[in-house]
Amino acid sequence: MTIEQRPFAAVAIAFACTLALSSLAPSVARADDRDKDRDDIKHVLLISVDGMHEVDLQRYVNSHPSSSFARLLAHGVRFADAHTSRPSDSFPGLLAFMTGGTPKTHGVFYDDSYDRTLFAPGSNCQGSPGTETLFAENLDYDLTKLDGGGPAGSNHINPANLPMRLKNGKCELVYPHQFLRLNTIMEVIHEAGKRTAWSDKHPAYEIISGPSGKGLDELYAPEINSTSVPGQPGADWTTDPSFTRTYDQFKVTAVLNWIKGFDHTGNTRVGVPAIFGMNFQAVSVGQKVTADGYLDAAATPSPQLQASLDFVDASLGQMLDALADQHIARDTLVIVGAKHGQSPIDVNKLHMLVGSTNPKLGGGARADVTDPADLLTNGGVALAQETADDVALIWLKNQGDAARAVAILEADRKGSNKAHIEKIYAGDELVDRFGDPAAGRTPDIIIQPIPGTIYSGSKKKIAEHGGFAEDDTHVLLVVSNPKLAPAVVHERVANRQVAPTILKALGLDPDELEAVRGEDHTRLLPGVRLKD
Repeated sequence: MTIEQRPFAAVAIAFACTLALSSLAPSVARADDRDKDRDDIKHVLLISVDGMHEVDLQRYVNSHPSSSFARLLAHGVRFADAHTSRPSDSFPGLLAFMTGGTPKTHGVFYDDSYDRTLFAPGSNCQGSPGTETLFAENLDYDLTKLDGGGPAGSNHINPANLPMRLKNGKCELVYPHQFLRLNTIMEVIHEAGKRTAWSDKHPAYEIISGPSGKGLDELYAPEINSTSVPGQPGADWTTDPSFTRTYDQFKVTAVLNWIKGFDHTGNTRVGVPAIFGMNFQAVSVGQKVTADGYLDAAATPSPQLQASLDFVDASLGQMLDALADQHIARDTLVIVGAKHGQSPIDVNKLHMLVGSTNPKLGGGARADVTDPADLLTNGGVALAQETADDVALIWLKNQGDAARAVAILEADRKGSNKAHIEKIYAGDELVDRFGDPAAGRTPDIIIQPIPGTIYSGSKKKIAEHGGFAEDDTHVLLVVSNPKLAPAVVHERVANRQVAPTILKALGLDPDELEAVRGEDHTRLLPGVRLKD
């Protein structure tokens, strides 16, 4: 592992990867042992700037040396080779931060997936098991309401929209948190008697409460897909990046209220949470919408994407100022990362399904992709479900058809490659990396297309996430505190290493996480010197 100590970038300091870690201390060897308050980390502020790549961070800081991002780096460790979960969907992306695990172990591959052991919503567990498990805006009561509707004080999830399971002979609902197989940092921190809070884009993000359902003391989840944009009938908050910035401001206000020791409304004093944070959607929407995105392969942002980056930077500045105003800046570890990236950065690499009229496809020349599901159904293989963005997750109706399905897909890949397939995960390799499909949750086949390929015909977007490509997975990650010296870690790290690092910083045992002591063996982030 190589760590650059800034501003002297030529100086490399080698550290063992198996550091014994505990409370926060400066990240380089010149730490002053007389700094008696260095061990007092009482709070962690975790921020996900959804969609933001490492290259976006580099470009922004280089062109805005007085920015809030630069301010974080001046007292922080930048992980130059940080990577998201695979798949890089928002759900497993956040669960990497929260569980320290992978889809293989926590069991969540996408917000829209399939489970062979569950029953459809409203079925009362009648008929054969096997159903789509969609945990997004579909769970809400009323998509015209910013809070998702439902009774006042409720979790805004309509039970009628939940999948069902048989347990001890009884049919019961499956809430998102019950779908999760590993515990979360929220549970560990809550069980230690400390307060937890989070803000995200759907009420379904109660999943991070963990299997116990008790991990979150407070969730503020304004519905991003609600048609509640003032003066814009029928539009949701993702229609235009300017709408998304307004939407994100709701969550920024919640975080600022938490920093001040209030609940998200600012009305009730509850104390500053030990762990709290939010996701930003503005960058992700700015990357995706057809009118915006990047201007070139070097990740030059369009004006709207630049405005979203500026908004995030200004919001982070508000948070850092609020921490200082409350005299808790030195007590707070700030972690800024991203659940996922976005692909492609270079719109000239964009290929979409045949028939797409997206204006960014070279006059239609790059509307040349065949959906893998069509190849399979035309070959006589029935599908239970396909979830496709810039990845394809395929669950077969009959798992005995797996070899036949792979043969059809491989024949296409090695021939005309109408489906633009780069790699097929199936058989032993899939079981090793993602778990056994026979257990009910893992897809039978996962397809990584050639980077730039999106299995969609949408006119509204020019980028997506979910896949394994570099643009999907290589994201920013910064760990910052006024007591840290600036450094850059070049070792490849995974977002899931954030989870045990948070617990250690708060003086809790990372082994309380099932992902740490179980199959994942998730390690702490290197280079953030924490002292026993």
